[in-house]
Amino acid sequence: MSSERPINPRFDDDMMFNLVSPGPPRYATGTDKPVQYFSVVDKETGVVLGYVWAGDEDDAATWEPRQAAGPRAYSEGGIWHARLEEAKERGLLPSQALAELLANPEGNKGRALPDSLTDAPNAGVVETLAAGE
Repeated sequence: MSSERPINPRFDDDMMFNLVSPGPPRYATGTDKPVQYFSVVDKETGVVLGYVWAGDEDDAATWEPRQAAGPRAYSEGGIWHARLEEAKERGLLPSQALAELLANPEGNKGRALPDSLTDAPNAGVVETLAAGE
């Protein structure tokens, strides 16, 4: 009996790797630099569903769902994420995307409050706001 094990024919062939693209360009989802944000409210009840924030220094922007608003806040996030991704694909700065979203405030079940644009020292402040209400 030989001490060598037979080669499995499946592993005898050359290997080939396929490169996978990283996907569409996206804004970063966190920053410790200053950001601006606005509130998105439910069209029917006026309850705050979440916040869209953006900061140019770290090329960051995202939707932050308000935990107290529950599943409706998470489902509303899809439209705001999609709109941010589309803005990034067109090469807009995060602040430009934010201004564009405010100019066209309608989401799926929510809408942006036009006078709610506010400054924050970083994204963590917005995350805390969304978590703590």
